[in-house]
This record gives sequence, C-alpha cells and structure tokens, in this order.
Amino acid sequence: MSGKRTTIGVFDSGFGGLTVLRALLPRIPGAHYIYVGDTARLPYGAKSKETIARYAVESARFLEERGAEFLVIACNTASALALDEIRSAVKVPVVGVIEPGARAAFHALGSRFSTAPPEPDVLVLATDATVQSHAYRKECDALGLRATEVACPLLVPLVEEGWVDHNVTREVLRIYLEGALRQSSPQAVLLGCTHYPLIAPEIERALRDLGCEAPVIDSAEATATAVSTALGVGAQTTDAKATFECFATDSVEKFQRLGSLFLGRTIDDVRHLNLGG
Repeated sequence: MSGKRTTIGVFDSGFGGLTVLRALLPRIPGAHYIYVGDTARLPYGAKSKETIARYAVESARFLEERGAEFLVIACNTASALALDEIRSAVKVPVVGVIEPGARAAFHALGSRFSTAPPEPDVLVLATDATVQSHAYRKECDALGLRATEVACPLLVPLVEEGWVDHNVTREVLRIYLEGALRQSSPQAVLLGCTHYPLIAPEIERALRDLGCEAPVIDSAEATATAVSTALGVGAQTTDAKATFECFATDSVEKFQRLGSLFLGRTIDDVRHLNLGG
C-alpha cells in the first residue's frame, strides 16, 4: 500500500470493535478509518439471523458509500451469522474476526502439535450468541483443532462498566475459567469477543493461577494482522499519520465516553448515523 491513502471501514454492533480499530491503527498508520457502531440496535445476539444480516449489510453499504475500500466486520455475531450476506452486498474486500482468530490459535500452537492430542484443544471464551453459532468450532475444525466454546455473559457488562481492574471481574473470571478448565485442557485460549482484550491481562493471570499455561490469543490483534497482510502492509511502530472518524446510531455522548476506553485514546467527535429501524 504505497502512494494512495487507503480508507478502511470498521463495523460493530457497539463498542467492542474499537479494540480491533485500536490494533489496526499502528499497523496501517497511513490509512483513514471509518468506524460504525450500531448502538441503537444492539445487542445483535438477541436478534434473528435475517435481522442481523439486514442490519450489518446496511452498515457495510454505508461504509462503502463513504469511500471504504476494505471492510472489517469487528463483530463476532455479524461475522458468525452474516459474513456471506455482507460480502454479497458490497464490492470491496471483507474480513471478519472469527477466521483470523482461529488461524492465530493454529499458528500459536506451532510445535505443540507434536506433543498435543491428535486434535489440539482451543478454549474459546465468547458471548452466548457466538457460542451458540458454533462459528469458532467450525473454523477450528477446518484447521484440525478441537474447540471448546464457553459462554462468559457477565464479562461484557463488567467491561462496559469500566471494571477492567476490579475484584468483582477477577472473581467472575475465576468462576468461568474454573468451569471451562473442567471441560478442556487447552493448548491455546482464544478471546472470542472484542470486549475481552481489555481484560486480557486478568484472563492470563487467572489461567496461570489455575495452572493453565496456554497462550492467550487476542482475536482483535489477529484480525488487524490479517488486514495488514491482505493489504500488503508490514508491521509499523507508529500511528501518527492514521486518522479516524466514528459514527454511532444512538447516544453519541455515551459512545464518545465509553469508546475512548476501548480505543485507548480520546475520541474527540462522534457523529450520529440514522440507519432506520
């Protein structure tokens, strides 16, 4: 990617996809990013597949019309249930978060294949909707991995409350992980929700305390790597030239406040976007 400034669209039903944008900024610093958070219609997980696809396609088309030359579906639910519909609806390349996450787990295992069971076990921590879709299981199956998918529904509201370094969050994590490790002896742990990178250090610490030394794979980082690879961009160390703009379909003030936590920097301006009902 040289000479021409690339515009990259990033879409999520809410705030979590900002962790993907956060990972993208240093990798492709010469790009302009457009982020859409469909906050008026979340949570997507409670909707039908047809409704999720309709909502996601509306946002994808908006991003394409605004000049996005590459789309990142930074939403596990939309990636699991609507990726084909999105790709059919737009003319630009589209990447979701699930395949890059599964591939990153595969590569992280590396030489562990020689000592692991015939199908190395990947523990996937995700929301109820993502677990019920079994999207990570399908991707892992295709790579010769066995996925144990565990829903952790309390983690999203705790992160959105800002309790990323809080005893309550640590206790909830311990309970979830104790149950998960009774089901699985993982060789890798995959964060299958874009909220979870904000508590990745706590997840790693809880796993170690429970005797699990498996590497923790951040699907947001994996997705950013996949995008930079697709665009032919090497790893960068600065995001000084990167620019971004944010749109939210509801409560721009909340998006600006909470989104800054997810992005790790101040969001100076959020514009309201009306995509209809």
